Amino acid sequence: MTPPATATVLTTLDAQLAGPAAERQGALWKLAEPGRGLDANVIRMVPGGGVAEHSDDVLDVLLIVLDGDGWLGTPAGRQPLGPHAVVWLPRTSRRSLRAGDNGLVYLTAHPRRPGLSVSGIRSAGGGEPPCRLDRVCADCGRLSQENDARFCGRCGHPLPERP
Repeated sequence: MTPPATATVLTTLDAQLAGPAAERQGALWKLAEPGRGLDANVIRMVPGGGVAEHSDDVLDVLLIVLDGDGWLGTPAGRQPLGPHAVVWLPRTSRRSLRAGDNGLVYLTAHPRRPGLSVSGIRSAGGGEPPCRLDRVCADCGRLSQENDARFCGRCGHPLPERP
């Protein structure tokens, strides 16, 4: 019998936003506990940085701005973002994210994505399906839907260099 999970404080946002992390960009912190049903990340974008327009066909995402400024791009137009803005990103919605002059720090939370499985892809000549590891984010594990993506659409982390 598996023992029940124990509630615990994992970190403080002050600890993640100060000290050495204050100079970093990309994922500052991520939920990594085994057996979790949730994924969460704290992301920092440099001024002018962003995530290109994309959609996620599987998961809704909750985004909470912690610091800085920027905007959310949608087919209906740009929506300004500032500290404490709470944004719902419904699955299938087209969206982009851009940091303003002060950069942008935000927390995302969503149900844990099922393990990656690539099926039904075959090369033109048959045989093994093409390798898509250059489209998998090393930081959060998301498979980019865009063939030419350079940054993860979920967390903003750079994707691996293409051969």
